[in-house]
Amino acid sequence: MDDTTVDATETIQQLRKSFSYGTRSNLNFKYAKDLSDAEFGDFLEELFGAIAATADDGHADRVVDVAYRWQVHGYAGHLGDPADFPHRHDDTPIATLAKPLSECRVALLTSSGHFVEGDDPQPFGETGMTQAQAETRIMDFIRDAPTLSAIPIDTPPDQLRVRHGGYPIASAAEDHQVVLPLGHLQALAESGVIGEPAPTAYSFVGATSQTRLRKDVAPAWAEQLRDDGVDAVLLVPV
Repeated sequence: MDDTTVDATETIQQLRKSFSYGTRSNLNFKYAKDLSDAEFGDFLEELFGAIAATADDGHADRVVDVAYRWQVHGYAGHLGDPADFPHRHDDTPIATLAKPLSECRVALLTSSGHFVEGDDPQPFGETGMTQAQAETRIMDFIRDAPTLSAIPIDTPPDQLRVRHGGYPIASAAEDHQVVLPLGHLQALAESGVIGEPAPTAYSFVGATSQTRLRKDVAPAWAEQLRDDGVDAVLLVPV
């Protein structure tokens, strides 16, 4: 080894943080930054143990379980006590329905980042932004006001697109019903649970300026839904 070689030793803290928009950016494991070094060690120990056991019997559910439990733990520590959440409401729904749900026109509003092919909201004026590019610009999304995308309720799945810098979209891209349940809403109407689905669903990128969303944008969206004759809204947070 010559004297010009750079010491590339990485600390546990650096490793933990590298999954959250870092050198190893992986939104499935970005919660690692919210674990302590000791907790991260425990997580890796459990994960490696689950992988070794799976190699023996082929049952991979235990690997998913380890990742999920530590994800819940990591986010719980990051978010704090639910009782202290600023947008917490003691009673739900916030407003009661004026008529039975079976007679209501119900709209779908999701923060999944979906849009229809050919109707790209073009964040920051960019055309054809990829998911990877969206992830690198997550802070720009968080500072900017959200853009609402209109999605006809009968849009074929192969015409749907999704892009969001705040969560791993692989499952949503494979099965849009995961976070954009257009088919489920239509099924509720067919079974009589709701009166009818609104003809247009709406989606936006939830990683956005919450202040601008709450004070400026959401009231205009609510007025738009009233103009659509909507009685209730199915909110799908992501």
